Amino acid sequence: MKLIRFGEPGKEKPGVLVEGKRLDVSAFVRDYDEAFFGNDGLETLKRILAENPKLPEINAGVRLGPPVARPSKIICIGMNYADHCLETNAPLPEEPVLFFKSTTALCGPNDALIIPKNSEKTDWEVELAFVISKKASYVEEANAMNHVAGYCLHNDYSERAFQLERGGQWAKGKGCDTFAPLGPFLATPDEIGPVDNLNMWLTVNGKICQNSNTSNLIFKIPFLVHYLSQFMTLLPGDVISTGTPPGVGLGMKPEPVYLKAGDVVELGIEGLGSSRQVAIAYTP
Repeated sequence: MKLIRFGEPGKEKPGVLVEGKRLDVSAFVRDYDEAFFGNDGLETLKRILAENPKLPEINAGVRLGPPVARPSKIICIGMNYADHCLETNAPLPEEPVLFFKSTTALCGPNDALIIPKNSEKTDWEVELAFVISKKASYVEEANAMNHVAGYCLHNDYSERAFQLERGGQWAKGKGCDTFAPLGPFLATPDEIGPVDNLNMWLTVNGKICQNSNTSNLIFKIPFLVHYLSQFMTLLPGDVISTGTPPGVGLGMKPEPVYLKAGDVVELGIEGLGSSRQVAIAYTP
């Protein structure tokens, strides 16, 4: 299944994408949130689709929101591609590097990117994200995939000066509003199959900046579920983003390149669709 959420920001309703058609399931499902995933909502949704073949179709012009509602956490893995470590002059991690994005950064896949007030170094990062299906605490790696609801495309926007030059943790440069466009949809594991060899790409104003493959991940998804669950309880609906490949603005040669108002960022991952964000300047 491919899960979508549609409508105005803060008023999204749940839907599904079936054979290119957007279908409304809000008559049967309240939302794709912690309660939905934690109460075996995916199986319930599968049954709803089988029993209701003529669901209302959603107009193609209706905005898509993030495919997950109100996650308790957005956890990101830093430096998870060896060649990205190289371009940023960072050592390869011996264990996963963890940081959080604020849940207020979450937005729809095609919403505008708001360049924060006083920002001069807003950067892009195409990433494979996954969503937790059921509570996970001290999970063995062999059982980790039982806790994965599905996969999404994510752009882990970063303000590099806030992140690296202002002291403290990376969260300062990661959690700004609109810095976590997610989607266009959440694909369940049976929908997409193995995710260890998916092409991924990102362009800025039509120019290819990132062009890689998930096979280059240092720490794979089963290990990440196991590892994270040693330090915190993962709740249904939590979003984990697995890291970005090389080609970010920070690593550009001979000097870094950052986003400005009017720039257009487009990205995609094989089997997980594409998204597009137009950068705009912050206004009060």
